[in-house]
Amino acid sequence: MKDQAQAAGLQEKIRKVSPEDFESVALQVFQYQATHNPVYREYLRLLRRDPASVSQLSELPFLPISFFKTHTLKSGEWPAGQIFTSSGTSGSVNSRHHIRDPDFYLENARRGFTRQYGPVEGYLTLALLPSYLERSGSSLVAMAQDFIRRSDYPQSGFFLYNTDELLEIIALARKNGWAVLLLGVSFALLDLAEAHPQPMPGVTIMETGGMKGRRRELTREELHRRLKAAFEVPVVHSEYGMTELLSQAYSPGDGRFYPSETMRVLSREITDPLSPQSFGRTGALNIIDLANLHTISFIATDDLGRVYDDYSFEVLGRLDASDVRGCNLMVADVQQQG
Repeated sequence: MKDQAQAAGLQEKIRKVSPEDFESVALQVFQYQATHNPVYREYLRLLRRDPASVSQLSELPFLPISFFKTHTLKSGEWPAGQIFTSSGTSGSVNSRHHIRDPDFYLENARRGFTRQYGPVEGYLTLALLPSYLERSGSSLVAMAQDFIRRSDYPQSGFFLYNTDELLEIIALARKNGWAVLLLGVSFALLDLAEAHPQPMPGVTIMETGGMKGRRRELTREELHRRLKAAFEVPVVHSEYGMTELLSQAYSPGDGRFYPSETMRVLSREITDPLSPQSFGRTGALNIIDLANLHTISFIATDDLGRVYDDYSFEVLGRLDASDVRGCNLMVADVQQQG
């Protein structure tokens, strides 16, 4: 019962977290998970890292993201209200993220979006996510479904193959001056751009990354160039999220992602996973996701990138020998950019 009360208290702090108290809350979450997450506790033991010795974010040990494929990660004992699963190629092992409170995930996703774009209710949300809709357990579909349900516009919805209806709704929205969010996986947006190029001024076009084996991988720069040309928009936005995270980051088209209040991205040296990398230099990305309170908040990803002193970050590619994850776009010659 004591651990449940502690978790409830931390969850309330996470709901109200600010940049000023992020580190304090993160260290409290670390102590909680170091005690109540058996996998993380054993990981710390094998590293010979005493949780009591950790007093700042740079000292935090990050659990490799691959553990979501091989272990059940829970802090405390509780039944899963939902299990999110990653997409993958045939025969691959997918990540499984056990969710204690799906409503907390959705609440946090709304808060992160609202911070950068305003309330979800104010958007006509059109979700073009065919690869995600064709399977179960997608956290992105759950988020989009919540945005659609809360939208003030009854025309909001998912669009699998009904492209004509999608375009008719966009035309209606433009005529009436409605705010539109077109959220799509990369290959679906490219398909739309090639089959139906047309001006979409005022539409917030947001790609979630990934070709899912449907098309040749492109750099994010090339993807955005094609979409901007086809739809005659000045920028294309991006969402950074994954099955293993309950928080998201968004890019307004300037090349950098800006994380939600509950998320902070750091980087580590590529050749020494336990050594922090300095701001502005290419490294592997570590993510603190406070919303992962009930699983694990300290994740060493397989993404390469740069983190800046305002904690915005770029995603530049993947570590060698890593599985290709659908939510990230590859770029060539990452090493030359470091």
